[in-house]
This record gives sequence, C-alpha cells and structure tokens, in this order.
Amino acid sequence: MTASTRVAIDPFGADIIAESARLRALGPVVPVELPGGIPAWAPTGYDTLKALILDPQVSKDPRKHWSLWPEVGEHPAWGWILGWVGVVNMLSTYGPDHTRLRKLVAPSFTARRTEAMRTRVEKITAELLEQLDTAGASGEVVDVRAAFAHPLPMQLICELFGVPDELRPDTGTLIAAIMDTSDPSPEHAAFVQQQIGAVLGALIAHKRERPGDDMTTELIKVRDEDGDRLSDEELLYTLLLVIGAGFETTVNLIGNAVVALLQHPDQLAAVRSGERSWDAVIDEVLRIHPSIATLPLRFAVDDITIEGVTIPAGDAIVTTYAAAGSDPAHYGESAAVFDTARAADDHLAFGIGVHRCIGAPLARMEALTALPALFERYPDLRPAQKAEELKQVPSFIAYGWQEIPVRLHG
Repeated sequence: MTASTRVAIDPFGADIIAESARLRALGPVVPVELPGGIPAWAPTGYDTLKALILDPQVSKDPRKHWSLWPEVGEHPAWGWILGWVGVVNMLSTYGPDHTRLRKLVAPSFTARRTEAMRTRVEKITAELLEQLDTAGASGEVVDVRAAFAHPLPMQLICELFGVPDELRPDTGTLIAAIMDTSDPSPEHAAFVQQQIGAVLGALIAHKRERPGDDMTTELIKVRDEDGDRLSDEELLYTLLLVIGAGFETTVNLIGNAVVALLQHPDQLAAVRSGERSWDAVIDEVLRIHPSIATLPLRFAVDDITIEGVTIPAGDAIVTTYAAAGSDPAHYGESAAVFDTARAADDHLAFGIGVHRCIGAPLARMEALTALPALFERYPDLRPAQKAEELKQVPSFIAYGWQEIPVRLHG
C-alpha cells in the first residue's frame, strides 16, 4: 500500500481485534487515517511495534518532529488530537524534556509507595463490595463497571493527588471526553480544552490554598520553588496525564477481566481452583484486551525503513498495542482467543523502554486485589447481557465497555 491509499480507523472502536486483523492482512506497517482525517502509519504486528517503540528515531514531540504540526489549526476536525499531542507532559516530550518530567512524577509510583497503598486499596474494595450487596440484594441487574471497576481506581488516584470530592465528577467527565474519539467536531475539542483548564485549574488553585500530603501539592512546590524544572503549562498537563492514566486504564483492566472471565467460565473455574493464577489472568487480559488499544501519536525523526516499508521523516505513527497483542506471528494461531494458560507476560500493554507506564505496578496491584475479592464474594456472578450486546466505549484509543451488567447471585 502507498500513503495515498489510507485505511480509515473506526472512531468508535467497535471491533478492535477484527480491525487489527484487517490491517495486518494489508502489511506490517499500514497508512491509516485517524478521526478527522489525520494521516498516520499503523504497525500491525508485535515485533514491528516493539522495534518502533524502542527506536531512538521515533519521537513523541510534535513540536519538534511532526511535519503537520503547523497545520493543525487549519483543520477544525483535527482539534481532538490536541488533548493528546497539544499538551506538554511525559506523553508528548522527547529526550531530556521527557526524562526531566518523568523524574518529577516517578517517586509517587515506586514499588515501596505502591505497596504502602495496598491496605487502602483493600479497604476501598471492601467498601464497594458492601455497596454492591445492597444494590444487587434482590436479584437486580448491577452495572459492575459503574459500581466497582470505575470507583476503585478513581477514588484511589483522587486521594493520591488530593482531588477534592466536589471536583471528582468533573474529573471523570473530562477524562471520558478525552478518550471519546467518536466526535472529531470543533465543539467537542473546544469542550475538552475548556474543561482541562477549568477542572485542573481548579484543582491547582485548591491545593495552593489547602496544601496537603499529596502529589498535586508536591508538583506545585516544584513549580513554585523552581520554575525551570516545571512550567505552569507542564504542571497542568502532567496532572492531566497522571490522573487520567491513573484511573481510566485501570477501570478498563478490571472491567475487561470481569467480562473475559464471565465469557469463559471454564477458565474462571481454573483460576478459582488455583490451577491458573490471577497474575496470568491480568497478563492475558492486557495482551488481548489492552486498556489502551491504540495511542496517538509518535513521529519519525528521520526516514525509517522497517519490514520493507519507509515511514518518511515527520510522519505520524500510532502505537498499536491491541494489534501487537493479537498478532499470530508472535502469539500463535490462537492469538485472538482469550486463554489464561498462555504465557503472555511479554505483552506491550504498559509500553516498553523509557516510556513504560510508571503506574503499571499500581494498576496491577489494584486489579490483583479487586478481582479475587469480587469473584470470592459472588461465586455465582453471571453476565446479564449477551457478549455481542456489550458496547465498547466510543474510542479507538481506549479498550473497554460502556456498561457491564451482571447478576451477583446467578
């Protein structure tokens, strides 16, 4: 295929695995069109994606390395991408800037600090299960995403960053709006930008007036004491990244695991009996249903030739975790099948190299706490809707379900 023959990516992400297979059939690196008409290249296999992620000639800084960056303002339907690349944080920086910003945030996600939060995760989990008891006591259908998978990581990340109760609903709305790629309209993009300033601006103002033992206060101190290390813009957008990534991806991890296990009761039984481990469940969910399916954008610093395809310097590249996880060349002919017996701990769902997700240990710990507790509390948990009736969140970026209706007692 040539760059002039681009494949339009489904902005709703309705069937991500099938779309990945269709792209893979076209070649190892395929020219695609993102919502609004943004041109990019999509690697379709595990080895190709891994090589590009680790290639120092692949940047995440649009200001330095995206040839179309000066034209973004001329395309109203491209405005949605600004929530991903029009920000200045670890997700959109390269080289020394990325290293500097990562060092400021990394102390909040060390193994020691993550382990220290385990007791809090267990307490929140127990409280949510008590609330589920009440909600589903008479056999009513319960949305386990809204009642369990979402509030656990949301509450934890808000406590970690000192987000006050009154800002938490707007914070959730903001992150959902950024993840929604089904509406590339200028109005949606303007709403997102306005909410970033309003919600996170309010958080910064709140913590300046009421500093506490939280990460937002620590970042504000860095900004106020040494502006050379963290600018106002970087403070705002770093909070956007770590708060959003700190809960939305874990929501999908927990939710995707619940759905996968309910759809495969034999594998759930194997986990309950101890034949399979919960760690294996988490790895397999992250492989075949990664919380982030496709992440925009990276950029070719120079011409890059890979698998016989040349990506010109300045072109955009999407990071295709779902395609990598479902690649038969790496995981065998059954790659599209959920199988907890598979050794899938080499998945790329948390990234690899210098951009590996610093919150990965926390997300894993939350899931390893929540899932066993849920299925132990409700051994007869059953889906209340057929698998084909579940609706994917409207996004080609996020991989998760809008609702997960269940009956707690069969």
